[in-house]
Amino acid sequence: MQSISRQARIAGLLYLVLIVLGLFSLIYVPGKIVVDGNPAATAANFAANEMLVRWKIVIEITDITIELFVALALYRLLARVDKGQAQLMVTLGGILPIPIYFVNVLNWVGPLLLTHSAYASAIPATQRDALIMLFVSLHGYGFTASLVFAGLWLLPMGWLVYRSGFLPKFLGMWLIVNGFAWLVQCYVGLLLPQYEDVVNRFAFPFTLGEIAFMLWLVIVGAKEPRTSPQAA
Repeated sequence: MQSISRQARIAGLLYLVLIVLGLFSLIYVPGKIVVDGNPAATAANFAANEMLVRWKIVIEITDITIELFVALALYRLLARVDKGQAQLMVTLGGILPIPIYFVNVLNWVGPLLLTHSAYASAIPATQRDALIMLFVSLHGYGFTASLVFAGLWLLPMGWLVYRSGFLPKFLGMWLIVNGFAWLVQCYVGLLLPQYEDVVNRFAFPFTLGEIAFMLWLVIVGAKEPRTSPQAA
């Protein structure tokens, strides 16, 4: 049987891959392609960067798949604390959101078809550009909506980390705060989008809990508890 520290590092490494791929597909590529308020420039970027867009789609799909393995690795690590809460964590983070993520990827396939298929010449340029921006906006809203699961799965995870005895309590507390921060960003983004940027800037330090947790797992691992959590 693997030691707790080894299980923690495996989960951390998978988490690291998940975050790095997410930064590429959700931040780097959109930053290169999407020009806010300028449909024509955005459409031109889609037309000129076909392979970058295709890589974004493939990497986003890969990232979604890895999320399931991250959830399962964390389950192996944390189920010894409370199996029911660990199952809830996997359900909220590794099962329920995945269909949303996969469907949302199609919102980047749409612009690709509009710029690199027969649709490119069949639709007037202004209408095509507007449709491309519509797909990009839908992807953004899909990501915002998915934050409800990004937040909810951190609540049982944070509780499990806090109660574990082999991981620092402050990480568990930070994960719980991180979860509530994602939930606030989700609902503000959907209900009051005019305040989304302000709320996101304010919430940013709280959303670093997952990164801190991942780095701890990779670098430090977990200590072997002297007694079981139940006994404690």
